Amino acid sequence: MSEARMNAPVLAVFASDKGPGDPERASIMSQAGTYFARRGASIITLAENGVIPVPLITAARTAGGQVQIVGDPTIMLPAALRDVTLESLEQNQDRLERIATSADAFVALPGSLASATALFGAWTAAKAQGRNLPVLMLNRHKAFEVLRGYAADVLSPGLPGYDKAVQFSDTIEDLWSRLSRLLGEQR
Repeated sequence: MSEARMNAPVLAVFASDKGPGDPERASIMSQAGTYFARRGASIITLAENGVIPVPLITAARTAGGQVQIVGDPTIMLPAALRDVTLESLEQNQDRLERIATSADAFVALPGSLASATALFGAWTAAKAQGRNLPVLMLNRHKAFEVLRGYAADVLSPGLPGYDKAVQFSDTIEDLWSRLSRLLGEQR
């Protein structure tokens, strides 16, 4: 990874405010978008089946950040997002591979099962490309507690150093700190 890329990482952020669950998700997306953008990170995010993480995108752009959307052909950006780069790809696997190619790390915010599934698909695509990207999950209100248990029980025997590859955080600030450390170690 180049020095410039190190100072301005590209984060693949998986988030959704659709579906049942925590009503605070839109606020969390806004906080994360603002926090990451103010620290110079660019964001690439997935939009599928008409679902666009608008609070994440809007907050990042308002804070001066760069955002790219990789979406399916159903995605129609609202007028306020018309100048955001949208790359439309027909096949789900192509979208996940594009995100895996572009990202320096994966960040999961509390959201839907669809966003967690997309995270896993992008992580798998990165592995197929020979890329070992860190995965950081914002475990606010224990949103990823099941995945934390899965990582400890299932990943630990088969993925040496899984605890560096997959990390959980309760705050956006701690998530950024962990992310910065992991990306620094990849130098």
